[in-house]
Amino acid sequence: MNKQASDIAMKGADTAKTTPRKLGLKERYNLMTRDLGWDTTYQPMDKVFPFDEFEGIKIHDWEGWQDPFRLTMDAYWKFQGEKERKLYAIIDAFQQNNGHLNVTDGRYINALKLFFQGVSPLEYAASRGYALAGRNLRGVGARVACQMQAIDELRHVQTQIHTISHYNKFFSGLHENVHMYDRVWYLSVPKSYFEDAMTAGPFEFVTSISFSFEYVLTNLLFMPFMSGAAFNGDMATVTFGFSAQSDESRHMTLGLEIVKFLLEQDPANLPIVQRWIDKWFWRGYRLLALVAMMMDYMLPKRVMSWSEAWEIYFEKNGGALFEDLSRYGVRMPKYHEVAQKEKAHLSHQIWSTFYNYSHAAALHTWIPKDSEKDWLSEKYPDTFDKLYRPRFKHWEDLAKKDERWFNDGLPMLCQVCQIPMVFTEVDTDPTRISFRESDYKGAKYHFCSDGCKDIFDYESEKYVQAWLPVHQIFQGNCGGATLPEVLAWYHFEPGVDNGDYDLSPDRANWDRWTGTRAAD
Repeated sequence: MNKQASDIAMKGADTAKTTPRKLGLKERYNLMTRDLGWDTTYQPMDKVFPFDEFEGIKIHDWEGWQDPFRLTMDAYWKFQGEKERKLYAIIDAFQQNNGHLNVTDGRYINALKLFFQGVSPLEYAASRGYALAGRNLRGVGARVACQMQAIDELRHVQTQIHTISHYNKFFSGLHENVHMYDRVWYLSVPKSYFEDAMTAGPFEFVTSISFSFEYVLTNLLFMPFMSGAAFNGDMATVTFGFSAQSDESRHMTLGLEIVKFLLEQDPANLPIVQRWIDKWFWRGYRLLALVAMMMDYMLPKRVMSWSEAWEIYFEKNGGALFEDLSRYGVRMPKYHEVAQKEKAHLSHQIWSTFYNYSHAAALHTWIPKDSEKDWLSEKYPDTFDKLYRPRFKHWEDLAKKDERWFNDGLPMLCQVCQIPMVFTEVDTDPTRISFRESDYKGAKYHFCSDGCKDIFDYESEKYVQAWLPVHQIFQGNCGGATLPEVLAWYHFEPGVDNGDYDLSPDRANWDRWTGTRAAD
């Protein structure tokens, strides 16, 4: 062997010796996430991260945080990019083939209006909230998990906007969801929910959203909307739901890991976490009243009743979850038994409220058809015929005389959940409004339930600052003192975006496009 060949052979041998071995997935994950963190030296860690201690939570070992995402950023973008390509291919096909004409009934679009106005802005709020929480949690694993979820939530709102923008070309009420979210009375319910969470500490935020909402209650939001879309021919909405579902699975896992992590770190965390679970279960349950209405009244072709969904997704699945968590000392959320009793009333009371005030809403309402009333009677045999069918019969008789009923008054709102006082004393007298009251610094505050009153009494100084739409209207802060001025401030077009479906341009257009008038 000559010298040149010998040198090449030796260099090859040296290269073989120094070539680094391929990293395993766990090692690569640690290098690309947790190993990028460091402890500060110029400023103390307590000063850089002051908010993860003021809630009273004690963390002894941040390495105990198990990140359910287990994704590095390059893997995340590759994974999500593939989902994007599939999603937009289907959306493009839906639009090119006028897919909006394949839904069961023009009334169905009002369920999309409710979702787009009330849920899509929450996705953006969640993105901001997780970015904020990630900044304020000193554990690197927690920061990475919050970063990934913040990006997920931003992606969700973008895909929803792109999907529903097609419907905005043909139907009313979908034109300014962000503007409406900050102003419209019924949208203060979801808005106040997230503002309540985002103004809490970082541990309460991730417990409220990742656990109480994402893990315990999210199936009661996404499953009815996506199943309802599938049953009613809305494949564009089904597609973005499927595209988001793998993200939601990770989010649910994150929620469970958060609670377990907090409870395993220190016994003193248990009462704090239990109080948060009680609070955010009740706040989330009140928010889901909008979903109950959608399931029972807004889907021309129904999947299941709200009562059935509550039994499956909370009473059975949630019951199993809290039975598992009982080994940590966690019990079922306070007032869960009240929610169980209200399931036979909730959707009827909320739909009746929207029927009363649909002249001030960016969606349409209607009297259920006879077949739909029979379905409601079958699903709610103990309550619908006795308490709610007569109400619809009265309103239907008025409409036949061209006296369609609208309530021109302004309702009292609950100081916490901000829903009008429409819930009733289901234990004692279901025809009597549930009303609670607290005194704080010489003023009286009103609540729809013991759950909302408890939340206020524990954090009164926070909730006295609530922006209540009715109060703001009375104070002249919503465009003016008259209904036309308020609707202009909302950016509603009267008679187009609001009111009765049978009198709307949406109904007239649907009948013209399909060549038929749906049977009454």
